[in-house]
Amino acid sequence: MRICMVSDFFYPSIGGVEEHIFNLAQMLLKRGHKVIILTHCYNDCKGVRYLTNGLKVYYLPIKVFYNQSVLPTMICNVPLIRSVLLREQIEIVHAHSAFSSLAHESILIGSLLGLKTVFTDHSLFGFADLSAVFTNKMLELDLGAVSHCICVSHVGKENTVLRARVPKEKVSVIPNAVDTAFFIPDPSQRPNDGLINIVLASRLVYRKGIDLSASIIPRFKQMPHVRFIIVGDGPKRGLLEEIREKANMQDRVEIVGAVEHARVRDYLVKGHIFVNTSLTEAYCMAIVEAAACGLQVVSTRVGGIPEVLPEDLIILTEPEVDSIYEGLLKALRRLNNCKYKRFTNEVNRTSAPNGGGDEVRFPKTKHKSSRKRLNQRLSKRSNAINNFTVTKNTRNEFISSDSESILCPYKCNERVASLYNWENITERTEKVYNHIMLEPPSSLGGILYSYLHGDVWPILLAISMVHLFLRFLEYIRPGRFMEKAREWPRRD
Repeated sequence: MRICMVSDFFYPSIGGVEEHIFNLAQMLLKRGHKVIILTHCYNDCKGVRYLTNGLKVYYLPIKVFYNQSVLPTMICNVPLIRSVLLREQIEIVHAHSAFSSLAHESILIGSLLGLKTVFTDHSLFGFADLSAVFTNKMLELDLGAVSHCICVSHVGKENTVLRARVPKEKVSVIPNAVDTAFFIPDPSQRPNDGLINIVLASRLVYRKGIDLSASIIPRFKQMPHVRFIIVGDGPKRGLLEEIREKANMQDRVEIVGAVEHARVRDYLVKGHIFVNTSLTEAYCMAIVEAAACGLQVVSTRVGGIPEVLPEDLIILTEPEVDSIYEGLLKALRRLNNCKYKRFTNEVNRTSAPNGGGDEVRFPKTKHKSSRKRLNQRLSKRSNAINNFTVTKNTRNEFISSDSESILCPYKCNERVASLYNWENITERTEKVYNHIMLEPPSSLGGILYSYLHGDVWPILLAISMVHLFLRFLEYIRPGRFMEKAREWPRRD
């Protein structure tokens, strides 16, 4: 099959949608399909570029209007999109993200050209604010003519069916995935001097809950062993820098800024805990990548996040400052308990007699002094963490009030690999492609009738104008005479 992925969001921009498109395209290429990417230009990144494995990307010369999205004109970009689709002999137009104006326009143009169309919704929307009402209505109009729709979670499917009034039989749930062979744990990168790193990696925007993060950071001012590593950039970065200055935590809050996705793992493996404070998420790639790297994940219970990771890999909280703070304290208690048990097992193993007659490796006095220093260190740290209590049992062992344990980082990686892998996601996407290829082509009347589903009659005038424009372009430059794009040689 010949597939065109379309979205305003692609590399060099960084995010979950960009990562999803790239990895899915790479897997489809490996399975023998023809895949190209259609997006707008990014600064000096213009024209046609080739990425890994010959992935062809068209950076169209279209200026960004707002938040990396182009101005939704419906007419102005028709010649460019038509030329790419015909030159590449595309059969399926796969659009991504409801925020992408280019994706919506490509769905319309692809449908009028007689191509099959698929739309993947990566976000959740409300129903009350003005922007959500406008976006939902546009999505309702576009998805009426789309061949099939994909959502990344069951909550996302329910949301899309309700706000876009799409028949549920036309919507499939196919989650995102993560390359667990790349996001592998490396505990040796973590500090071994008693410091605990909390990592936050996301776009620094409102919907990612950065305001909540800014309120949580000062609460750890009295815990000198806790540090924050913030990866990402956005309009809320100034807020985090201001909070860092006011709390006088310059040496304990590191704001890295935007980094390439290939370098995200370098910061994740340095952390013990990953925190996600999103206010809305259909599916959060960041928490899956963090879990694959063996971090404890603390995340807000919003959208589709509760169905992404099992309970033993995530601590869910409410999207409130106090709740997130308690979740982080719970993760710290687990970490302290895990460190103490590991130290106690090592001391008991090295100090116990072997066979009853062997010489003890450490003298009894040294064992007591080691235990005394350990108790002092635990006592000092537990006073800094609220609600962390230590009791003594008959075996003279200390047990945390939080009895839950931490999974081995490599076990976490294996769990994530069994749940989400790109081979499975690609196979499920191929089934959608095969299904829609068997459907009969839609006529112009059928497309116009599907847009009436949104009860916006003036939209028929715009669609008719696009259709007439396409007919005019076909007259002055017929598609059968258009030079076809050269194929990238395949490796056996």
